[in-house]
Amino acid sequence: MPSLIDIRRRIRSVKNTQQITKAMKMVSAAKLRRAQDRVLAARPYATLLRETLANLAAAASSDDALANSALLANRSEKRIELIFLTSDKGLAGAFNSNLIKASQKFYSEHTDARIDLISIGRKGRDFYRRRSGNIIAEHINILGKIQYSDAAAIARDTTERFRRGEIDAVYLLNNEFKSVILQRLSVSRLLPVELPKQETPADYIFEQPPLKMLERLLPRFIEVEVYRAMLETSAAEHAARMTAMDAAASNASDVIDRLTLNMNRVRQASITTEIIEVVSGASSQQ
Repeated sequence: MPSLIDIRRRIRSVKNTQQITKAMKMVSAAKLRRAQDRVLAARPYATLLRETLANLAAAASSDDALANSALLANRSEKRIELIFLTSDKGLAGAFNSNLIKASQKFYSEHTDARIDLISIGRKGRDFYRRRSGNIIAEHINILGKIQYSDAAAIARDTTERFRRGEIDAVYLLNNEFKSVILQRLSVSRLLPVELPKQETPADYIFEQPPLKMLERLLPRFIEVEVYRAMLETSAAEHAARMTAMDAAASNASDVIDRLTLNMNRVRQASITTEIIEVVSGASSQQ
């Protein structure tokens, strides 16, 4: 049985850990509010952009040159580029492990293709660097302060490689923020762009040919999708870390209660032993 001093040291250590987890929870809660506001602000723009693409696609459907658009070209997926988003830090529960499992599943489903990896986030980069993954670009510490220019640069490089025929398809793997306790894994294809279909397209009068406008908007659509994925991943990370730190603080309280109970038992046993020794000594002198 551990001594009383050992139990007290253990209680002190757990209390210190609990203070850290509570502080991390508060920090994540503050960051989550800002990240959630940015996600909710970006979603309507992405939705309207998708609707605009659908209307333009419907208007340009009669143009024979639509099939020759570089960003709509469907090719056999022999060379795939995967934009993989993880966090830069741990202590977020199963956030990163679920993303890594999803990426491994993606690899297993595309064994016949060569997969080039664009890693956004330190955890995914470190995982595939240890396993000799084909990482062609890595972006570390950009999710802490997300800027549209970073997402646009990543999207432009990817788009140019697709235009030149260096890759046949581009996929995006990230976590989507649903609520504080729920994040959803998302694997979506960015390129070639699959134009959304509008059942009842709006009857617009275009000043420019719809196909020309469509080709101008497609690169912007890719940029917005990468930017939105970065915002979603950041918000989901803070939500996962806040939930994990709350659970850790709660578990620390349970550990402290058990250790305190054990300490009281050890102290009671020690006092009882001392009383017995005193009584025994007094009886022996009679």
